[in-house]
Amino acid sequence: MDGMSLRELALRVATGLPAAEHCFPFGPEHEVCKVVGKVFFLTGELRGEPLVTLKCEPESSLALQEEFPEITPGYHMNKKHWISMRGGDGLDEGLVDELVRTSYTLVVDTLPRSKRPGLSARALKGVEPA
Repeated sequence: MDGMSLRELALRVATGLPAAEHCFPFGPEHEVCKVVGKVFFLTGELRGEPLVTLKCEPESSLALQEEFPEITPGYHMNKKHWISMRGGDGLDEGLVDELVRTSYTLVVDTLPRSKRPGLSARALKGVEPA
């Protein structure tokens, strides 16, 4: 999957999640998705190459980095809790979808119950984003 396809797919999944807010707090070249004001998705570029950055569990982050050369520690983020993805042959739509939903879920799970969106991302697995 090339970098632009990766960015477009990840953004489509992210913006289709409950209560996801798509915004540009760092300028027009950096897209961000938040849930209840908390960031779970960022896009940008590294050396002219599209990049998607997501929240990730530390154990999963290390395993993903070992398996996929396209996945690295989060660019400009906490390297333990964030990953960045760039285009490459190792990534497929299912993996990108899963990683975006996991990032969303990790953030939603930290919210007070009264502020959590009605449906979890995992419950929506397999449902086409709007």
